[in-house]
Amino acid sequence: MAAAWSLLTAAASAQPPGPDRAPSPTAALQPLAQQARSLAATLASLGQPFTDEEQTRIDDAIAASDERAAVGRLQQALDAQVLAVVQINAESRVSVARGPARPELVEGGTRIFLVKVLNQAGVTTPLVVESPNSGRVYTPSWESTFTAEPVQTVTARDVMERWAEISIYRTEVNVYSAASFGGRLTGFPVEYQLLQVYSRDRGQRSALLRFGVGQGSQDLGFRGEVTIPFEARPAYPVTLHVADEDGRPAVAGFVIKDARQRVYPTQSKRLAPDLWFQPQVYRADGDTVLLPAGAYAVTCGRGPEYLPQVQELVVSGPGEVRCRPERWIDPSRRGWYSGDHHIHAAGCAHYESPEQGVSPKDMAAQVQGEALNVGAVLTWGPCYYFQKRFFSGGDHPLSTDRNLLHYDLEVSGFPSSHAGHLVLLGLSEQDYPGTQRIEDWPSWDLPILLWAKAQKAITGFAHSGWGLAVSIPDLPNLAMPGFDSIGANEYIVDVTHEGAVDFISAADTPPPWELNIWYHTLNVGFRTRISGETDFPCISGERVGQGRVYAKVDGKLSYGGWTEALRTGRAYVSDGRSHLMDFTVNGREVGTGGSEVSLSSGAPARVAVKVAALLDALPNEAVRRLRFDQAPYWHLERARIGSSRDVPVELVVNGRVAARQTVTADGVVHDVSFEVPLAQSSWLAVRILPSSHSNPIFAIVDGKPIRASRRSAEWCLAAVNQCWTQKAPKIAAGELEAARQAYDHARDVYRKLIAESR
Repeated sequence: MAAAWSLLTAAASAQPPGPDRAPSPTAALQPLAQQARSLAATLASLGQPFTDEEQTRIDDAIAASDERAAVGRLQQALDAQVLAVVQINAESRVSVARGPARPELVEGGTRIFLVKVLNQAGVTTPLVVESPNSGRVYTPSWESTFTAEPVQTVTARDVMERWAEISIYRTEVNVYSAASFGGRLTGFPVEYQLLQVYSRDRGQRSALLRFGVGQGSQDLGFRGEVTIPFEARPAYPVTLHVADEDGRPAVAGFVIKDARQRVYPTQSKRLAPDLWFQPQVYRADGDTVLLPAGAYAVTCGRGPEYLPQVQELVVSGPGEVRCRPERWIDPSRRGWYSGDHHIHAAGCAHYESPEQGVSPKDMAAQVQGEALNVGAVLTWGPCYYFQKRFFSGGDHPLSTDRNLLHYDLEVSGFPSSHAGHLVLLGLSEQDYPGTQRIEDWPSWDLPILLWAKAQKAITGFAHSGWGLAVSIPDLPNLAMPGFDSIGANEYIVDVTHEGAVDFISAADTPPPWELNIWYHTLNVGFRTRISGETDFPCISGERVGQGRVYAKVDGKLSYGGWTEALRTGRAYVSDGRSHLMDFTVNGREVGTGGSEVSLSSGAPARVAVKVAALLDALPNEAVRRLRFDQAPYWHLERARIGSSRDVPVELVVNGRVAARQTVTADGVVHDVSFEVPLAQSSWLAVRILPSSHSNPIFAIVDGKPIRASRRSAEWCLAAVNQCWTQKAPKIAAGELEAARQAYDHARDVYRKLIAESR
């Protein structure tokens, strides 16, 4: 192989154009501009964004009126980050030259460079890179030069030479466009790919890079490789000292950026407990991070109940950082304990194979770093058989007195998933009776709910808005959604079966979608509660607890006490930026005494609630201008009144706003009260939409049941019929008759409610 390698390097003679080559006249602006935007978005998501100056040059180039000039200027703007220029000639032969990018690396970290591809042949196979200096070599389907001969042993020289890990960054679909990085080339005459280079060492190092696009592209006579001399900056340990508000050792999230806004440790090559899709890393008191010499902005925080602490750090050797962020509110001191009942340790953005997801230790760092009192890690389809071994029916041993970690179940990736994903909390057994595999479970929801309730578990629907999308943002509205996805779809049936379902989930889908079905069922007398979740890292990987539920627990925090508060509705949903504590009607506190209060007709309902919220002084226009169906769906910024720090606190009666008061989001707890007369039995709740929402209190007038809306009852009946059209074809034949009877039962219930409603 060595002889063949010498022959290849000696014979390679075809030189590609240099980086200053004039742009191809056939390059079109639109696809090149779209890829530039995708490059910018991807690099930002990986923590290595273009600088403001670079982004301005890109934007100005795209905006140029002359297309040919725009194409040239856009390539010039991007070429500054190009490490290698790959030319594919008309015969699909590959030649390579160095680009102008400065080949600077970081010890123990990864840098991302651009590779410019001049594709005269219109090739659409993947671009691959190999290097004898890389410890992990990607081997394409065609013969690999560096891996053609099996390696029997690894010598000390091999270890020295394999100082890097070099690869094309691979993602099949970029969320911002149709562009693909690391997949197939587009076939366009000019495009760019992303090259990752990780350095194990510090100091001067050299790497031989060889590019190819398929069998025969590395023919003799074409210089398909290039040698790059790198300089890897040394990294030094920085010790992190973390304390909570009481001065006790704690865990915090750290976002560390240099002057170019590059994130450290490098995101793209992170391994747990650090997650590639988060800019922050979680560290406990005494932990370290490795940083090269330079100046950094370090932001540390412990979730939305804290004010983030920002400080400058200059590294020239081993150093330290002290993190003790200040709380602006602590609901737990009033008995309201935060939790996220829907987080995952595997699947979606997580690692799956061969790691089989991340460990409880990694999830504990996330929960503690966001100061969540309860984190429910739900085993589900991906890595189910591996992750279920962490389920015990009790708190995980990594739990603390303030941060409980508990493994439970989401019925997702199971045969019933089409009917709506289920969240089952407080299970004692995790496998459905008589099943050996996921595929053996029921193909609709009600049997699973009843099995969980037999264990005295708390049951609910996940990400409720999926399948309930409508274009109308009003609440409540009478538009009929498709019932064609994985949210609270079969809920419309299950709620009519007494005791089957305790709650629906909110805070991770658009509020009009998830709340509308809840409002309608409350209007006809059902008493399902609401809870908050994130579905981390599927709907959002930003952080656990992005959607939260605050449940009031008397005495010491326990998982059973917390979930019981969810069941009784002694809880409110929040993004953590606003709080609705101690909600009462005529002295009856939500979640106590069945959340029920008795009145005579026309008597006033006296409402009291303690409200706290916190907004920055200046509006966040990036959030404010979003449509209601664009994430983040729940965010206090959306409730801001004009440019002030005021937000509206609304009293909701039977789904309609009955009264409104303005509260300043200044971090202070405000006492808010309302008084409204009630002529009929009603449910009441308070909200700061779309940031927080209480559970309801049921005011029973003259002993009559709540029948607030005939239209709601009619909507529910029509919804059962719509749901059946979507779910019946996917229910197993042996279960179809039982499902038909359950749906018929729901129809009968709603017909009765229609007759009883005004």
